[in-house]
Amino acid sequence: MGFSRAELESYRDTVVPDLVGPGLRLLFVGINPGLWTAATQTHFAHPGNRFYPALRRAGIIDRAIDQAAGFTDADRRYLIARGIGNTNLVARATARADELGRDELVAGGETLRAFVAEHRPRVVAIAGITAYRTAFGRRQAKPGRQPESLEGAELWVVPNPSGLNAHETVESLAEVYAAAARAAGVLDS
Repeated sequence: MGFSRAELESYRDTVVPDLVGPGLRLLFVGINPGLWTAATQTHFAHPGNRFYPALRRAGIIDRAIDQAAGFTDADRRYLIARGIGNTNLVARATARADELGRDELVAGGETLRAFVAEHRPRVVAIAGITAYRTAFGRRQAKPGRQPESLEGAELWVVPNPSGLNAHETVESLAEVYAAAARAAGVLDS
């Protein structure tokens, strides 16, 4: 599956539904949907995104997911059955996260608080330290488990899996994602 630049641009500002179900244990939070994500209605969908390969390498999932083609209903059921969910700080799709303003990220932080209070995951893993610092006013925050919780959920800030985050690898992402998954009870300790 491929898209022309014009086709992708037509998905600008589109909202991608959250992936959430009963028994949510580990909620991954992206910054906002990219255009490929909006086109496929699949979180972390860009072909260069390392999210699903990192989940598989970590043992969080045990089968490949072809995110670039978009989730199948079976993919959605599988992730929900594993207790894994996805949402975003900001709902609207852009070509790059740096198109978002500070006010959007701060408002997204408040929306995320309400989402977490409603769905009650054990662990929230926000993918992107800069977005987290901006959204929650934590200018000195470091990656990893945070000292504070988020509406009762253990809070982690994990690396963004985008191919634009070039200093991370599938292996380094898998290591951090596995730690959050162990905390959530998705992986054995």
